[in-house]
Amino acid sequence: MFALRTDLNPHVVVIGGGLAGLVAAREVVRGDPGARVTVLEATDRFGGKLRLESVAGHQVDVGAEAMLAVRPEGVDLVHDLGAGSDLVTPATTSASIWSRGALYAVPRATLMGVPAVGAEVSGLLTVEEAARAEAEVDWPTGAVADDVSVGDYVEARLGSAVVDRLVEPLLGGVYAGRAGELSLAATMPALWQAARAGESLRTVASRVLGAGSAPGSGRPMFAGIRGGMGRLPELLRADLTGGEFGARVWLRENTIARALVHHDEGFAVLVGPTTDEEWLEADAVVVATPAPAAARLLTAVAPRGARALAAIPTASSAVVTMALPRAGMPALPGSGFLVPGVDGHLIKGATFSSAKWAWTDALSPELVFVRASVGRAGEESALHVADADLVAVCAGELGEALGHRLPAPVDSQVQRWGGGLPQYVVGHLERIAAVRAAVAAVPGLELAGAAYEGVGIPAVIASGTTAGRETVQAVRRLRRTEGE
Repeated sequence: MFALRTDLNPHVVVIGGGLAGLVAAREVVRGDPGARVTVLEATDRFGGKLRLESVAGHQVDVGAEAMLAVRPEGVDLVHDLGAGSDLVTPATTSASIWSRGALYAVPRATLMGVPAVGAEVSGLLTVEEAARAEAEVDWPTGAVADDVSVGDYVEARLGSAVVDRLVEPLLGGVYAGRAGELSLAATMPALWQAARAGESLRTVASRVLGAGSAPGSGRPMFAGIRGGMGRLPELLRADLTGGEFGARVWLRENTIARALVHHDEGFAVLVGPTTDEEWLEADAVVVATPAPAAARLLTAVAPRGARALAAIPTASSAVVTMALPRAGMPALPGSGFLVPGVDGHLIKGATFSSAKWAWTDALSPELVFVRASVGRAGEESALHVADADLVAVCAGELGEALGHRLPAPVDSQVQRWGGGLPQYVVGHLERIAAVRAAVAAVPGLELAGAAYEGVGIPAVIASGTTAGRETVQAVRRLRRTEGE
């Protein structure tokens, strides 16, 4: 059925050419000078949710456009790839929430929407809603023992308005999820610890903010790359295919991994159409695909892990990027705004790219670039419309939020991310623990990606790094065994 390994130089197959897969591949070839690596990517390009496209003749991000700078993994990787001089910080981080028909500044003294003691939330919350938040109520049992949704817990303690007007838009901007479904333990670990101890949420928010984990700490909160975050996979690809690694790395796009088998000699990966099947032999495998695809691949080698992965829901989203003439554009307040789902708008957020990033503003003296994010968990039907209709609705809602009808876009681009965002719903940590336990029983198999340790760029890089390093250890153990 498949060829067995014929030499002692380990061959590692990485399934998935997104950020996690590319990082894992790099860790393997850096950590083992004899290892050969094949990276399989199902689409026509590497990079996953990091992507550049041409809009009005200019390359701009249509996927993630920033990364947390307070976590070191992303910034460190860019430096390590020799592009540290291209790291940039936003020209402005002042953002708003479009609530009840008006734009309100995001309160700076909030932890993912939970207001710290003394946080100024007037306007965004009514007098009555703010008073309810200040009169924090204990959870019925005091401390919390089992995981609970963010929405249920925060609403019980601070009121529904805090969830609807603060937590939901901020949390939704990260996960495209709903506060009533997302896990407190998985998405807000600091507040989860407070819940377990029965502490005041507002006091904990004050303590965390005071420790410098949020805006106002004097450190840049976010970073980007001049030319776009979509350059990061290009930098990784160049690093993998050139210099000392080039002879040991094969990057194969348009190659779908259809099955994974574990046998006495290692692994075999089935690729290609049924009319032209190909089995790739491997000593170790890193599965760095989204959770649904990973679940299918693990069915034969780690069935219990596959079932747990298959239970992770996903959300679909779209990024609508528009190039608008500067003439006739209203002033763009800050870096953009978020939108509470309770208000019934299609867009969940907007980024004023030309205001946020100096490099984007410098692309054209005649054009302004803005983007709108669409899609929350359970709203997939809203994305099943033609691109032109989606652009028209987004442009209309952006104009409504700004109080000024926007000029017609010179160009636009709709990037759809089908099922691209894993949902960290209640019980997520237990589910991932079950996946990890099942995979640990299969020597040489590792997982990486946004479903496991966090959805942000630094967390995904950390996931790929760990998978790559564990794979190096696995092939070293293989060498020792063969040498006996």
